[in-house]
Amino acid sequence: MMGARVRLAAAAACALIVSLVAASSLGHSVDSASLSLTEVSAGRFLVRFQANSPTLQAELRSPALFPARCHLTGEYLDCGQAGLAGAIEFPWLAGSLTRVMVDIEWLDHTRLLRIVTASRPSLAVYGIPVQGQLRFLSPIIVDYTRLGIEHILTGLDHLLFVVALTLLVRGRRALLATITAFTLAHSLSLAGTVLGVVTLASAPVEASIALSIVLVCAECLRSDQSLAKRAPWLVAFTFGLLHGLGFASALLAIGLPQQHVPVALLFFNVGVELGQLAIIVVVTALVTLAKRAGLWRAWLRVGVIYAMGTVAAGWSLERLAAVIGL
Repeated sequence: MMGARVRLAAAAACALIVSLVAASSLGHSVDSASLSLTEVSAGRFLVRFQANSPTLQAELRSPALFPARCHLTGEYLDCGQAGLAGAIEFPWLAGSLTRVMVDIEWLDHTRLLRIVTASRPSLAVYGIPVQGQLRFLSPIIVDYTRLGIEHILTGLDHLLFVVALTLLVRGRRALLATITAFTLAHSLSLAGTVLGVVTLASAPVEASIALSIVLVCAECLRSDQSLAKRAPWLVAFTFGLLHGLGFASALLAIGLPQQHVPVALLFFNVGVELGQLAIIVVVTALVTLAKRAGLWRAWLRVGVIYAMGTVAAGWSLERLAAVIGL
């Protein structure tokens, strides 16, 4: 009896610690600024820069280094017939915690939205290839693969869902089938949404994603052979459709190069898969090493599952409140 109480207390403590760490990570704030470039005529952009720090706003002579052919005069950036294509750099970000939201809008209302930080103080703006198609596409391939990896690793809800699936499924073959089903499902809904075939409001989708984590965590704690344990691939495919809609919302917010949507879409999805596989490898390796070292305890698994479920339940309530307008 006493041993059961100790295990329960340890699991609860583990859940509390992980929940507090997750909450604190979400609550960390950084300085912010925004740079908007709006094309007013072919190759000519209206530039607006705003920072939440008056000192930064006053000290910066130019908010960024633009491609060499572009010339900033007052509030206008002239790039000529070649347009705004190339690298936009923010060397002043070095050593700071400032995040810059860059919003570029062209005459045809195509938009590119990116967040630039000190770790990556530049962004690539894509134009129309003149020669060397593969060489031209290389920055898009690298950029959108990286964005996909970052999204799965920093999108805590998607990350927790993949971890929960890994803890739910027993056996390598079953795990491979489950992850394949999840990949197929979110690839379909991601492509369908980005290409305009499917349109759903983001608030219900985000609420459903949070609920999917709660449900999978609950299945992890069941001792009987439920449907989720007998056919985890079916659960993964169903919820994968929802997560694909979430990936699509992020990708649409980031922006897509208008002339290269298929390439950007493909490699964003490749990046998501690489990040997803990295999560599975890390979780599986940690569990295996703990078992071989004799450090694995059942209450550790239970504690992690309770922690993830608690965090996801909080998200569910918050997002459901947004859906119904509370």
